[in-house]
Amino acid sequence: MTLWATIKEKFASFGGNSDLAFVVGLFTAIFLLVVPVHKDLLSILLVFSIAISLLILLTVIYVKDPPEFSVFPTLLLAVTLYRLGLNVASTRLILLEGDAGSVIQSFGTFVVGGNYVVGTVIFLILVVINFVVITKGSGRIAEVTARFTLDAMPGKQMSIDAEMNSGVITEAQALEKRERLQKDADFYGSMDGASKFVRGDAIAGIIITVVNVVGGILIGYFQRDMLIV
Repeated sequence: MTLWATIKEKFASFGGNSDLAFVVGLFTAIFLLVVPVHKDLLSILLVFSIAISLLILLTVIYVKDPPEFSVFPTLLLAVTLYRLGLNVASTRLILLEGDAGSVIQSFGTFVVGGNYVVGTVIFLILVVINFVVITKGSGRIAEVTARFTLDAMPGKQMSIDAEMNSGVITEAQALEKRERLQKDADFYGSMDGASKFVRGDAIAGIIITVVNVVGGILIGYFQRDMLIV
């Protein structure tokens, strides 16, 4: 068994308890929203977030049939809640201590090279790519796919009934096809809802970044007597 087959099997076995992923993500987000986190712990949580995101991305790439990864919408919501908690925790550290840990520091230095002008330009480009292209586009795709899937359900059900009545398929095969049709509808409907949640997360991420920059400048200048430049 290949690595990706093993990963997909683990996700599939986890799919039966998909509500657990949402509960874990929700409680983790609440914990990060309320409890101050040490910068070293935040760095570990950020590394875990990056790792699980890459794992989900690679799993999605290697999935041949989207409904096979039925846990994906719930997992997407859980990861989004987890990321929102990390955003708030990092904002708290930036505004209170001026240091959000080595991961954020290293990533910022690597991307912008310590140049604030370059950082601003890169940020604006990433905002356009993330919100306008990726988030809005994926949301539209999920909405259209869910609509067409739901609209096609009555016709497909009638086709299954006709095939069973004519003896082309057995009653067990008809039941299996109906279950598959219902799973497809549930999956694409859930993806439509999850895409709207992710869009809200993208907007929140932009607002949080602006708050970090403006709040950090104000606190550094007025409370810590630091120079803006």
